[in-house]
Amino acid sequence: MTQQAWAFLGGKQIPLEDAKVGVRTHALHYGTAVFEGIRGNWNERTGKVVIFRLKEHYERLLRGCNILRIDLPYSVYDLCKITTDLLERNGYREDVYIRPLAFKGEQLVANLNLKTVEDEFTIVIVPFGSYIDNTRPLKCQTSSWRRPMDSSMPTGVKISGLYTTSILAKTEAIAAGFDEAILLNQDGTVSEGSGENLFMVRDGVIITPSETDNCLLGITRDSVIRLAGEELGMDVVQRHIHRSELYLAEEVFLTGTAAHVIAVGELDHRAISTGETGPITKKLQDLYFSSVVGDNDKYSDWCTLVSPSGG
Repeated sequence: MTQQAWAFLGGKQIPLEDAKVGVRTHALHYGTAVFEGIRGNWNERTGKVVIFRLKEHYERLLRGCNILRIDLPYSVYDLCKITTDLLERNGYREDVYIRPLAFKGEQLVANLNLKTVEDEFTIVIVPFGSYIDNTRPLKCQTSSWRRPMDSSMPTGVKISGLYTTSILAKTEAIAAGFDEAILLNQDGTVSEGSGENLFMVRDGVIITPSETDNCLLGITRDSVIRLAGEELGMDVVQRHIHRSELYLAEEVFLTGTAAHVIAVGELDHRAISTGETGPITKKLQDLYFSSVVGDNDKYSDWCTLVSPSGG
């Protein structure tokens, strides 16, 4: 018998199949929603699902809500509790993806005034394996699509409408035989992957685009910067990166909640160094993964443990 799946909508837990919105929903027409992607990693040893940096995800969600004039009746603490209660009830004993979505839910079209549109909030949780094949380095393409500037669309938070560009870039890359896309800014400097932040290693130094390079202010990005400093003794330099620098790098890797830490072995048919996962990338992969599954006691404060029940 298939176990009942539950969602959160309208201020309460409801069966997943009943979590629906109307075709006139404002966010469906205009992309007026803010979301998060949160990993829950199953730890077989402890028998718990480990949610990684839950508090930080909801802090970012509320920053996005502030920009989009979405007024949720929940604090960060409330959102964390709603999420852990929902995950516990769903009873998953495997890796999951948690998708909170704050959106303009009123049944309106042709209304472009955010202040007059009612707000809604939902969470769905689904089983989730590997987002990207992490058994080998990625083959990437520099996309013909450019990352929007923050002056056109807020880029540091996860606003739904912004992701059209990422979807176009990813689709273009896959159609051309690549695994992932790298997006440039309007001035030609590097921004990020379609759904990941980007890092490179040059002359033994870890470098990533600065926060003003229109990249997402990623939770995994922040985690990797901290791990590099605290565990490897390597400060990460944040600055503009030119496209050609990636071709000359010793290592390039991407980071994200869905992708974890994954090496780029090839960009635009050019091998990055040997084309294999570099030593710094490998160390950060191992450090990050041990942290997200709750096996690194030093970073236990990053983890929220949930015991599945089901029902």
